[in-house]
Amino acid sequence: MKHLGLTAALLCWAALPALANTDSWTAVKQQLYGERVMLSGEGIIAIDAPYRTYDDARTDLAAQIKAPPGAQITKVTVVLDENPMPVSAVFDLDTPQPGFYFDITMRVNGPTPMHVIAETSDGRLFVSETFVKTSGQGACAAPPGTDPEIALATLGQINIDLAGTVSGVEGGRLTSLAARLGRMDVDISHPSHSGMQMDQISLLFIPMRYVENIEIDLDGAGFVDLTGSISLSENPRLGLAVPQSTRSVDVTMTDTDGTVSHVHKELAGF
Repeated sequence: MKHLGLTAALLCWAALPALANTDSWTAVKQQLYGERVMLSGEGIIAIDAPYRTYDDARTDLAAQIKAPPGAQITKVTVVLDENPMPVSAVFDLDTPQPGFYFDITMRVNGPTPMHVIAETSDGRLFVSETFVKTSGQGACAAPPGTDPEIALATLGQINIDLAGTVSGVEGGRLTSLAARLGRMDVDISHPSHSGMQMDQISLLFIPMRYVENIEIDLDGAGFVDLTGSISLSENPRLGLAVPQSTRSVDVTMTDTDGTVSHVHKELAGF
């Protein structure tokens, strides 16, 4: 599967603490892309992130990507430079698309630059950056919001909702609807343990366990595979733009303990 080849990149944070006060982005960029040229994402990538997080442990981060003329989007990577696992989410598009939209709930561990990188079918890399301030809650080590035993009882439950339309891109900014796309929200029940959280009763660290992969198929064909990280919030929600002609959705979640859950939903009338 696609996400297995990304394990080393996702774990590159292990080599970063000594570099965190200098230039974490340089280290991550080298780890992921080597000497490949990165082009400005102006007019290609529009990031929607808060100036300051309201809840460090559950922050909505979104972006709209529009492919340049003559190319298609094949992969989108989200990097939170100063998070313990900076390569926070990787979207592999099964079929290259002219545009892509995501909205995802994430932990933002502290003030950090955020980079969104889009790869195109002709091999180019485009990057846009913003800066996200936080409320000082230390999200990756914050205690879980629910009792771990209760969380395990519902782990893997998936709910799919359709929520109207999504924004388009014009001049590099999120604008009103620019394409006939609908918004689909996927909510997954999962504690998303970071490995840095302490059980408030035993005072022992809770073992790392997070959503490793989400595969989404539309009308029986592959659409996108998401590789996750400990940056995903507890009970993560993923919003995507999908064609309004879509009639069925299949979502398969796999976590780092090997738990697999699947849901199928018919979208008649969407």
